[in-house]
Amino acid sequence: MMDLDPRLYENVSVSDNDVRNIVLSYLMHNCFKETAETFLSSTGLKLPVDYSVNVDKRKAIFNSVLEGNALKAIELTEELAPNLLENDMDLHFDLLSLHFIELVRSRKCTEALEFGQKKLTSFGKVPKYVEKLEDFMALLAYEEPEKSPMFHLLSPEYRQNVADILNRAVLAHANLPAYSSLERVVQQATVVRQYLQQEVGKDSYPPFSLKAFLSK
Repeated sequence: MMDLDPRLYENVSVSDNDVRNIVLSYLMHNCFKETAETFLSSTGLKLPVDYSVNVDKRKAIFNSVLEGNALKAIELTEELAPNLLENDMDLHFDLLSLHFIELVRSRKCTEALEFGQKKLTSFGKVPKYVEKLEDFMALLAYEEPEKSPMFHLLSPEYRQNVADILNRAVLAHANLPAYSSLERVVQQATVVRQYLQQEVGKDSYPPFSLKAFLSK
């Protein structure tokens, strides 16, 4: 069995190209095309063909969600990944809900109510959506929804989360990794640390924290 003490592996070398490819994967995964091109020119790396597939279209979809334009994101997604939203009910619900939220944010409450009745009511027949629908509809009861108990629904972080989910789904639809190499490395480090806790003891290896690791 491999020795569990990570200090014994501190001097193990890691290829610079491996690190650069991890960075490149993250940039292309998140549609930072211009930054990736600059990174490529400074490192001499070549862009794998898979990374460049539809990156501009993905970026347009990603940015549409971040800007709160969910209907545009739906339109572009249906063009780039036909049947994706039809087959992914959760994702379709998230996008339609985001449009509802943006209508509420703009104080277009009547329009939001009409949209909810037309596009979201059918989701109420599925138990897992009921609580979420109640939260969305509850926003209509507040003159300042940003100060309601559901204020997080109007936060930039909420848009970011929906954008990330959609981006991963579009990549998976194109048979590309849904997560960047960097994310998978962090996920693996987290699992390894959990394993060490179980095998060696909780006091020896605290849970992995990326924030704590970067602050060292």
